[in-house]
Amino acid sequence: MKKLLPLFALAALSPAYAATPEETAREVLAKSPIIDGHNDTPHQIAELFDRDFSKFNLSALPADVLAKTHTDIRTAHAGFLGGQFWSVYVDAALPKHEAVTRTIAQIDVVRQMIARYPDSFGYASTAAEVERAMKAGKIASMIGMEGGHSIGDSLEILRQSYALGARYMTITHSLTTDWADSATDAPKHDGLSPFGFDVLAEMNRLGMIVDISHVSEATMHDVLDKTTAPVLFTHSSARAITPHPRNVPDSVLKRLPQNGGVVMVTFVPGFTSPERRQWEFERSAVAGRAKTEFSGNPVGEKATVDAWIAANPQPKATLAQVADHIDHIRKVAGIDHIGIGGDFGGVDELPVGLENVSTYPALFAELVRRGYSKSDLAKIAQGNALRVMRGVEKAAGK
Repeated sequence: MKKLLPLFALAALSPAYAATPEETAREVLAKSPIIDGHNDTPHQIAELFDRDFSKFNLSALPADVLAKTHTDIRTAHAGFLGGQFWSVYVDAALPKHEAVTRTIAQIDVVRQMIARYPDSFGYASTAAEVERAMKAGKIASMIGMEGGHSIGDSLEILRQSYALGARYMTITHSLTTDWADSATDAPKHDGLSPFGFDVLAEMNRLGMIVDISHVSEATMHDVLDKTTAPVLFTHSSARAITPHPRNVPDSVLKRLPQNGGVVMVTFVPGFTSPERRQWEFERSAVAGRAKTEFSGNPVGEKATVDAWIAANPQPKATLAQVADHIDHIRKVAGIDHIGIGGDFGGVDELPVGLENVSTYPALFAELVRRGYSKSDLAKIAQGNALRVMRGVEKAAGK
């Protein structure tokens, strides 16, 4: 009589029992949780609660608050978030002294957040500390300054920001500074000014990651020409897919293998969806014409724009479109140059399927369906970001 295989053995041998994309994604992320490059929850804490931690419980936020932060501890763990660069963003139009003061206040928000939830967050300033925090089951928490305006044109303040814990600085935000051109403002320097190169050199010396999201294409190339360390785009996507100036052009993507840098693909709808980008462009044109036509008549101006929006519904970005950007960056730069920078908490709306931090596994399941291996997923989730951190530390001699 033939001996029958146990049912579990048959299941293991049968193609019908092969892991689903969702199961594969969760298996990988359980071992290699995500390091995200950019999350604006500290800004939301300042805006919604005036930095008063007695007014909320980050363990599980009410639905209306979660709709703005897209992040709480419950959803972060559900989404396999292992490490987070928390953004300490302040308005780029602030006077220099006020920008510096508010940036320090935002650093304090992150420090308070870590201190108040020690079972969930672990402060990290190096790649080794990130790995230790994740091994302990905590979300490794790092600090990133979003915009060179935060240092008030001062290398001394740059150094002290590093001493306070800032481990990357985005060279610009929405406005061109006195020393670097932004992607979304008129250029003044054709990239970096002489002082801008001084800032770059000091960041390399300190071991502070140079973030070139938000900067002009000329600034991107100036940084890549002179930096001695790998760079990050902490929340940008591919310009060839969506022609937004905040995205990374192929001319820059082709340089990343030599630099070792990483594009942390973002979920911002206007950067993600070509249709959404075109809609926003056309809406801006309608609004500009209405402002001229109805000068001094704000009611008529608003009615014109509202009528156009009613006739032209806003397109939704999708999870699949985010994956399209990852595909393109892999094709041009390679799998070693992709990460995740969702910009949760920094936008009013997110792609369908990526509504908050609990949804990361759905994106990774889509990548499985597109043929990405487990090794590929682990690199995108955290491996590439950790390599950049180590490279920056090595370049600084740390």
